[in-house]
Amino acid sequence: MSLDAGTRRTVTILAVCAVIVLALGITVGVLREGGEAGADGPAVALAEPLPMPDAVLTNTDGTPYDLRTETAGKATLLYFGYTHCPDACPIQLKVLADVMKTLQPDVRDQLEVVFITTDPGRDTPEIMRAYLDQFDSTFIGLTGTDSELQDLQIAAGLPVAVAEPMDENGGYIIGHATQVLAFGPDGNCNEVFPLGVRESDWAAALPGLVGVSS
Repeated sequence: MSLDAGTRRTVTILAVCAVIVLALGITVGVLREGGEAGADGPAVALAEPLPMPDAVLTNTDGTPYDLRTETAGKATLLYFGYTHCPDACPIQLKVLADVMKTLQPDVRDQLEVVFITTDPGRDTPEIMRAYLDQFDSTFIGLTGTDSELQDLQIAAGLPVAVAEPMDENGGYIIGHATQVLAFGPDGNCNEVFPLGVRESDWAAALPGLVGVSS
């Protein structure tokens, strides 16, 4: 018996989440059906700090972007997704865009939001730029070759995104990690923020990430 698209998407997301827990070696509370973060707080602590991956990708303006060099000294919210994503990506990006508008300049100016595609075949730099501009024109969009992006996801402690078979219209859904990796100015990630973190929780957490007292 074949599964419909909605069921297959749910199965894919659940499978990805299960692998994420194992890959990162973290203990998390069970998320409620609404996708909210655990009761102990919005962020999930990593067992060990994760250094910013060493990679040079392509920015939406077509120029090289050295991930470590360009983000050095700033807090960075790193997220892997794709522009055709029907659910997780627009949710995460909308919440981040909204919270950025509420931050004080001394916090906002020390933050970078970096979106890395998991669908380089469809996500050209131009398409990514137009997509990200719908949320926040300062968000950085990066792409690369299939192998570069796969290696980068592994280096970031994430399962590699997997595309489902094409539908009759040539479209496809990609199962990918949905959490945001939060790197401090020192270039290390000590915690991740799962899908469903509220804007108010982001606003409370980000000053501490950049080293500003709330």
